[in-house]
Amino acid sequence: MTPEQMRDASLLELFSLEAEAQTQVLSTGLMALERNPTQADQLEACMRAAHSLKGAARIVGVDAGVSVAHVMEDCLVAAQEGRLRLTAEHIDALLQGTDLLMRIATPGDSRAQATLPVFLAQMASLLDPGAAAIAATPALPGLAPPIEPVLLAREPLELEPEPEPTVNRKAGKRAGEGSERVLRVTADRLNSLLDLSSKSLVETQRLKPYLATLQRLKRMHGQGMQALDGLRMQLEDSGQSSEVLDALAQTQRLLAETQQILQQQAADLDEFGWQASQRAQLLYDTALACRMRPFADVLTGQSRMVRDLGRSLGKPVRLAVEGEKTQVDRDVLEKLEAPLTHLLRNAVDHGIEPPERRLLAGKPDEGVIRLRASHQAGMLSLELIDDGAGIDLERLRSSIVERALSPADTVARMSEAELLTFLFLPGFSLRDKVTEVSGRGVGLDAVQHMIRELRGSIELTQVAGQGCRFHLQVPLTLSVVRSLVVEVGGEAYAFPLAHIERTLEVTAEQIVQIEGRQHFWHEGRHIGLVAASQLLNRPAGQTEEASLRVVVIREREQLYGVAVERLVGERVLVVMPLDPRLGKVQDISSGALLDDGSVVLIVDVEDLLRSVEKLLSTGSLERIERGNSSARGMVRKRVLVVDDSLTVRELQRKLLSNRGYDVAVAVDGMDGWNALRGEDFDLLITDIDMPRMDGIELVTLVRRDQRLQALPVMVVSYKDREEDRRRGLDAGADYYLAKASFHDDALLDAVVELIGGAQG
Repeated sequence: MTPEQMRDASLLELFSLEAEAQTQVLSTGLMALERNPTQADQLEACMRAAHSLKGAARIVGVDAGVSVAHVMEDCLVAAQEGRLRLTAEHIDALLQGTDLLMRIATPGDSRAQATLPVFLAQMASLLDPGAAAIAATPALPGLAPPIEPVLLAREPLELEPEPEPTVNRKAGKRAGEGSERVLRVTADRLNSLLDLSSKSLVETQRLKPYLATLQRLKRMHGQGMQALDGLRMQLEDSGQSSEVLDALAQTQRLLAETQQILQQQAADLDEFGWQASQRAQLLYDTALACRMRPFADVLTGQSRMVRDLGRSLGKPVRLAVEGEKTQVDRDVLEKLEAPLTHLLRNAVDHGIEPPERRLLAGKPDEGVIRLRASHQAGMLSLELIDDGAGIDLERLRSSIVERALSPADTVARMSEAELLTFLFLPGFSLRDKVTEVSGRGVGLDAVQHMIRELRGSIELTQVAGQGCRFHLQVPLTLSVVRSLVVEVGGEAYAFPLAHIERTLEVTAEQIVQIEGRQHFWHEGRHIGLVAASQLLNRPAGQTEEASLRVVVIREREQLYGVAVERLVGERVLVVMPLDPRLGKVQDISSGALLDDGSVVLIVDVEDLLRSVEKLLSTGSLERIERGNSSARGMVRKRVLVVDDSLTVRELQRKLLSNRGYDVAVAVDGMDGWNALRGEDFDLLITDIDMPRMDGIELVTLVRRDQRLQALPVMVVSYKDREEDRRRGLDAGADYYLAKASFHDDALLDAVVELIGGAQG
């Protein structure tokens, strides 16, 4: 390629970018002008967009683009000066010109040349009706065929949601070079970056066990030096030779030197681990943020599609969007485009009434579809609301009976919510005849399937005569999933929170047998109970308590309780797809790594529920044993909690007691020291800042006491500075937990790590 060809290719690429940005401005502005043709700001914005495109097309030598933009600019200037009032026909033609400009700017699109003469003739007739007969030729039809809106490809991914770069008319360079640069990378490279950053984050957590080992080694080293001191005193009293005493002194000097090295290494490793985890977290957060795009990206062309579809059906309709800047993962946006398009087309065709019916009902003749996007509890919440007629429930009841989906007497007793669920069945439609828009039986079931593939949910409600409301909830990103991690058969599994209704503790007295199946009663209904160990083909764990840990999962209106051995806690997991060579693994969707580097499998809840139904249909569902008599009478491990805050003290006591530990409390360091000298404990949990004796002094006394030297110690403090952490660990603590990041699972996980479960 010659330098001239390279230069031309670069300019054409810039023109394509310019066209992509400016045609979006034109589409938005023209639809606003359709509602109010005299809006000065929209007329100005559209005129400037057409003028910019004309100049850009002239620079790169695209004559067709110059012609189209010029005639559009003439029309808009005439409207600005009051010489022309924009009608629906003008807006139609200008929107067709907008699509034509995008086609002209799209490499390889040959249809633009065929429609160009027709468009120019149509615009000439609209601008000067008297000259239309002269301008037209017999070969051209009187009206231009509608030009399909051009869908913009989104394969390249921009790292920052900045406006598209424009062409500088004077120098042929990108405008705004002094502002923040926009870099384009492929989605695969960004996925790789996110994967590497997530693994780096997990790897930094693996330093914690090494640091804990160093701390224990340092404590054992100190105990060894104390033992040598005692031995030397005994040898001196027994009159040993100077050679033996010198050798012992040399050993003590070597141990003192190694102690200094060990202390320094432990401090360095602690500081390195803390800094590495902070940087890895920042790297991961930044990589994840790069994948996030504004929700507006999925709306490109949707407002235009709603408007054009309404026009073709004789219904004036507009789309009102709220939350356009809501950030969503690029992959989620791409997968949302198809279901949103279907719901919007469905709302225009089924929901919005013809203008004459709307006027009779006291509504404005123009229908409105509202689309709202927002963040809620780590999910993307979408509401699509139309102000149409709603759903005729009597007609829906009749259709259900006619299709033999349910007996008439049962249908008559169904609630509105139960009736609306039939609309999501495959092939179900209220439309009597097939049209180009709908009625082919590929309806809400396809939408629901696509939303479920996103690990999301969809709900339909309606008010007769006032319209329908679809509420969609999907994850903000497919790269991570908020999950509840549980233990089944000694292995970790994760249930996505989107499918979890709640978690419960079910006692033996609450479990009942109904028709040979186990159920429990909760909030006015029976919930079937199944064992996760049977579903996931894991050995049944020994239940040490009378109550069961149950995760209640929902599928439409159906609830199931899945009994697990332990609730580890809520985690945000980085999804790692399974090797494709494994094929579809039953009941499992993907994998992830926990903070300690261990693998956790993410449960495919829909698949799991199918497994439940299969077990029920074959009668092979196993009974869950309620309690384990062998566990009774076992000694519970004792924990001493030392904290001057009544709230913190009672919170820790309650958490640990509920997990089965025997808990004693002390109000300050002195009270705790007296308790330690008089009773036996398996673990000490202490605050730092306390009256009479602080936590550092308490830990120091514990490590000097020969009886308590091996007692595991955890420091829980509001101070999360590196020097505070080092003070606590240097004093002899085995674990340091900051109250700023304190939550139930962090405390309980740390206790289990130090002393194991509650039963000894």
